[in-house]
Amino acid sequence: MKRSSLQIKDRRRFLRLLAASPLLALPGRAHFLLQELLASGHAGTKDALTLFESLEQGETLITSAEQAFDVMDFEPVARKNLPPAHFGFLATGVDDDATVRANREGFTKLQIRSRRLVDVSNIDMSVRLFGTSWDSPIVLSPVGDQRAFHPEGEIAAAKAARTKGHLQILSTVTSYSVEDVTAARGAPIWFQLYVSNVWDIVRAMIKRAEAAGCPVLVLTVDLKEGSNRETLFRAERADSRQCSMCHTNGFMGFGRVAARPMFAGLDISKATNLISQALTWDYVKRLKDTTTMKLVLKGIVTREDAQLAVEHGVDGIIVSNHGGRAEETLRSTIECVPEVLEGSARKIPVLVDGGFRRGTDIFKALALGATAVGIGRPYAWGLASFGQPGVEAVLTILRRELQTIMRQAGTTSIDKITSAYLAKRA
Repeated sequence: MKRSSLQIKDRRRFLRLLAASPLLALPGRAHFLLQELLASGHAGTKDALTLFESLEQGETLITSAEQAFDVMDFEPVARKNLPPAHFGFLATGVDDDATVRANREGFTKLQIRSRRLVDVSNIDMSVRLFGTSWDSPIVLSPVGDQRAFHPEGEIAAAKAARTKGHLQILSTVTSYSVEDVTAARGAPIWFQLYVSNVWDIVRAMIKRAEAAGCPVLVLTVDLKEGSNRETLFRAERADSRQCSMCHTNGFMGFGRVAARPMFAGLDISKATNLISQALTWDYVKRLKDTTTMKLVLKGIVTREDAQLAVEHGVDGIIVSNHGGRAEETLRSTIECVPEVLEGSARKIPVLVDGGFRRGTDIFKALALGATAVGIGRPYAWGLASFGQPGVEAVLTILRRELQTIMRQAGTTSIDKITSAYLAKRA
């Protein structure tokens, strides 16, 4: 028995190494099979042979955004188009990438209870956030360095968000300025903030976002130091290109972000870290006293912190684990939503991101009580695959899937999607 357990462990270690290796660009179907093998815990020789047969047979990649059946169709195209290190940056979690997988597996623990004989001729997917109405609850979450995926980067994403009418949140480490992205979006965007160890840098960035018309400041609170992103590190090792400017001093090193547009003209000589390790609730008060923008905390995952957020006057919460890129908690964000809502007493909007790939995933989050849902990797795959049309296609697919499950479940508007439409899987 002990020997058998060791063999299974060795096989799983081998398959994980295979999945993480940037030398082996797994096609979508084979990649999905590998993830299923890892999740099952029973990966054996026969399973591995099936995987390699899939690899040998290959897979036909879509050649235009319109050919995609679902958002996962964009991932293998992005893998093919991008250099190993750039795809590794997009794909990576931390340690064994287990929390990345947990974000997906969390949705399988919830079932949808569909109601019948409801007139669903008209479906209203609109939501309101801080007084602004949006046609859809689907939000573009902040993803940094988007020019690493496509030359137009955040500009292409903004144009797609404009065409489809979606909210966009811009990363501190954007590769285009907040002014340029706002212009491309044609409407105000939210600005995500990393707090460095120098207050003057933080204050200048806040005032710049405020001047650009951003109504909401999104403070990320779930990173305190460089995380162990092994998939990224292996990808960088396999990448033969010279790109020291991008990767100097590691992920959290300031050398990596000094040339980014949001740091232009700032004195960064005293900055040693992109993210301050001294971030506390007192700092939240300091931010609120500094800006007229609404303040949303991104990275809250517990009842206790949600309650503290309300007590400290925070205007909203994004339940997030950084897409599994911050810490290996093995806890999905969808599983965190109920207790965060309980802690906030539903007094402020609660959004969620992490692992959303289907309209049914979005439906489940809304049924739990989330106000809106953020996507990250899916639209980055679309961007890397086909630029703006790829991002638009991702948004179109998710909206279509959400509309379909709303009709099937008998819910005609977002406010009618409640916990009554969910059951826990035994």
